[in-house]
Amino acid sequence: MNQKGIRIVFAALAAALATPCVAQAQIYSWRDPAGNLVLSDHAKDSTQRTYAVVGTTGDIRSTRPNSKRTAVYDSIIDEHAQVHGVRPALVRAVIQAESAFNPAARSVKGAMGLMQLMPATAIAFGVANPYDPAENIRAGVAYLRGLLDRYSQNEELALAAYNAGPTAVEKYKAVPPYRETRDYVSKITKQAGSRPAPLKVYRVVEYKDGREIVRYTNTPPPDDAAKKSGR
Repeated sequence: MNQKGIRIVFAALAAALATPCVAQAQIYSWRDPAGNLVLSDHAKDSTQRTYAVVGTTGDIRSTRPNSKRTAVYDSIIDEHAQVHGVRPALVRAVIQAESAFNPAARSVKGAMGLMQLMPATAIAFGVANPYDPAENIRAGVAYLRGLLDRYSQNEELALAAYNAGPTAVEKYKAVPPYRETRDYVSKITKQAGSRPAPLKVYRVVEYKDGREIVRYTNTPPPDDAAKKSGR
């Protein structure tokens, strides 16, 4: 949405942030019937996105997700990040960018839940209820893992594909020149922090009750470990 399409409601929020002694304020955001973005320090209902805005000497210094809202998903994020070999910090940054940790979020294009799964993606990953946090994160992380594999662990390309679609990334052989996508990639990479030193990730396939189960680990399989030891 361009700047003309944004309406910011400051009411009590402006007064709160204008006070030099303010340390923190809670901001709620939602879309009005006309599609305009509304920001306020008063909650409309339980569905809007929530941010904590930290200020010093009356100026806004930075924004960050509401820690109470994000903490309830920590165990789910950590579980699926470990299963798929994806950095938990990257998953959290994607969720913040996609839905601001609002499990009921739905975009005008139909993307749903915490990680804003498109209907086709939800179906592909067997999601029965995309608004269920556990199902949404499971599928979202698995999809992100697939994009990382597709682009040789290049997080920027994987994020660009998550936002604009793989077709756009493959068309330009780089992050597409779309302002929204470039801002999206920049925002997430900054929030997620730098990647640790390159880590070899092994794809392990197991079978249980006739079903193929794929998991990722940084522990070499027995055969690979034996080769390295010279056995």
